[in-house]
Amino acid sequence: METGYLENKIVKLKPMEMEDVDDIFAVACYDEIWTHMSITVKNREDVIKYVESALTLKKAGVEFPFVIIDAFTNKIIGATKLMDINEHHKRGEIGFTWLTPDYWRTSINTNCKYLLLTYCFEHLGWQRVQIKTDHENIRSQKAIERIGAKKEGVLRNHMIRKDGTSRHTVMFSITSDEWTKEIKAHLENLLEK
Repeated sequence: METGYLENKIVKLKPMEMEDVDDIFAVACYDEIWTHMSITVKNREDVIKYVESALTLKKAGVEFPFVIIDAFTNKIIGATKLMDINEHHKRGEIGFTWLTPDYWRTSINTNCKYLLLTYCFEHLGWQRVQIKTDHENIRSQKAIERIGAKKEGVLRNHMIRKDGTSRHTVMFSITSDEWTKEIKAHLENLLEK
């Protein structure tokens, strides 16, 4: 799977590269970003490991990482991935999305999801896109529900957090039928507001 930029008037999603390390580090060094994530970024070396890992998984064909760029400033403000890619079953996941705190509660995340879902359903021909989050990450759950994803349930003791505690995972999904019949129009309506 290869892609160039995915973009609209608000945001650009650019395939992540090693050259992005310094720009990622400049916006990633806020503890609150990493509260519910499986890693913590505290220094440039952490960013290097994060980008190297993402690019290794991209090479293996199971992930495709993007940096999120504010279309007005042309600066990196976060990152996201297509993950758990299974081309045979025409499915994957949008995940590991983070934004620098200045962009929380803005339209950036909704624009990113719109671009990624359009790409997944209309260009890759996927039949399912899932999005999952920590059961304690209420802000993320509300954002996922807001875009129209359906809650499928909770996977109990699904993961071990970086602090060693058990995490339940709340699983959401969107199917290709839902995208065509309702969710694309719903997102376009949200983006017009």
